Amino acid sequence: MRLYTRGQLVCAVVFSIIVTSVGVGTISLKISKNNESKKNDQEKQIQIEEIATSESEEKNTLLPVSNSYFTQDELQNINIYEKCNEAVVNINTKVTTYDWFLEPYVQDGGSGSGSIIDKRGYILTNVHVIQNATIIYVSLFDGTQYEAKIVGQDLDSDLAVIKFDPPEGMDLKTISFGDSTNLKVGQKVIAIGNPFGMERTMTTGIVSGLGRPIQHSNKRIIRNMIQTDTAINPGNSGGPLLNAEGKMIGINTMIMSSSGNSAGVGFAVPSETAVRVVSDLLKYGKVQRGVLDAKILQLNRRIAQYAGLDIASGILVSEVDRGGNAEKAGLKGGTEAVYYGNRSSIIYLGGDVITKIDGIKIASLADYYSALESKRPGDQIEVVVHRNRKDVKLKITLSE
Repeated sequence: MRLYTRGQLVCAVVFSIIVTSVGVGTISLKISKNNESKKNDQEKQIQIEEIATSESEEKNTLLPVSNSYFTQDELQNINIYEKCNEAVVNINTKVTTYDWFLEPYVQDGGSGSGSIIDKRGYILTNVHVIQNATIIYVSLFDGTQYEAKIVGQDLDSDLAVIKFDPPEGMDLKTISFGDSTNLKVGQKVIAIGNPFGMERTMTTGIVSGLGRPIQHSNKRIIRNMIQTDTAINPGNSGGPLLNAEGKMIGINTMIMSSSGNSAGVGFAVPSETAVRVVSDLLKYGKVQRGVLDAKILQLNRRIAQYAGLDIASGILVSEVDRGGNAEKAGLKGGTEAVYYGNRSSIIYLGGDVITKIDGIKIASLADYYSALESKRPGDQIEVVVHRNRKDVKLKITLSE
């Protein structure tokens, strides 16, 4: 057995204490560094989560409504629907037809939509929705149905006003007109109507185009139509096209489709036209428009060839009313009488051919009526006529 001196034992104990202290210090340092590292990582994670949350809120703001959450866009759609849907009605008609024995009977006619524009029961819709109707039924949001009558209709704009008598004490919701003159392509719009009989259906989209001249099924051209990709289907006709404030900036009227269903190309009559038309329909039952006091017909190749004209499109002036505004302005009618059509009508050749009105090219009767659609009696227009192979400009005051 090995023996140690007291000095050696003291040295060994001191050395052990020193080694133990160094080891503990190293371990403490490592633990401290690990703790600081974990703390830094946690702080970075918190910062990342805060940034992500902030970015998410900026992109998709959530707003509480009735203990649920909607985006700003969804909330806007919901508010517009709740504000306007009760003012949109479903219109159904009955028409009279005849059987093989020429006995009259009533059957289902057309259907469409309409907007209540006055608390007394006045409704704005399309002419083609109520055309040839014997009976018109209006269904409100609560399912009640009333019979309506025609106040006035205007083929040139395809707009009509009908009226039903609401029960005493009924407070009808109405839709007010908005401004269609400042619309922009890309602006959000909303349609509410009754497509395929499904009442008060809402669709959204944008303004796809402005100032479209579109020929309706009645062969009249409606100018300045609003084009939209908002889904419009049979049954939407006559319903409102709304802006983000819930105001009516258009009246949904037609679609462009080979199948008859929505293809993302719908058209609405602008509210600017509707306000003017509705005002006249309520006052007079028809629209007061200025006219040229002359008898006219559409020029075609056969007439042009027979008359020896160098143009084959435009409006031929057959006769001018004596003493009228057109005659005073220098518009000339024809002098050569010929039979036209089935020899029951007489026209006069040799007169002026109208080719432009206020800068709008006139190639057909549809163009002619469209150019005068917004004109009032007393308005002065610039008319370009083709006379003796030359163009002549005239200033003509329109008559009633």
